[in-house]
Amino acid sequence: MKNLKRILYLKFARKVGHSTNDVPVPTIVSEGSNVKGNIISDGVVHIDGRVDGDVSCAELVIGLKGGVYGVIKTQTLHLYGTLQGKASVDKMFIAKTAKLVGEVAHNSIAIEPGAYIDGRCIRTTANAVVDGIDVATEVKNQHKKK
Repeated sequence: MKNLKRILYLKFARKVGHSTNDVPVPTIVSEGSNVKGNIISDGVVHIDGRVDGDVSCAELVIGLKGGVYGVIKTQTLHLYGTLQGKASVDKMFIAKTAKLVGEVAHNSIAIEPGAYIDGRCIRTTANAVVDGIDVATEVKNQHKKK
């Protein structure tokens, strides 16, 4: 079943890609893996293991058994597992299975009933400041670089 999910995810990621000739494969931290350090990617990152460090990418999916303990900077975040730390995102989805402990600066957010949130969700259009950084400006600058 896990292999089927992985194959379906890879096929989906390739279809979402901008070019049919040069389709990047997503970065996957599989269940049982533990990464201590930062992850920087221009594409999709899917985490089912544990990451103790910062993650910067275009799109991040934290799976049911996945966890990130650090700072996240991404355009789109799908949270099904655990996020403990801070995040700066444009769009965010928090599933009912998710656990968020910390601060998230976002432009748009969707939260399923039952999600565990202990912290703050700050809309970036309100000129939010996290750790002395104007989040709206930081997110815009990050996406202009791409």
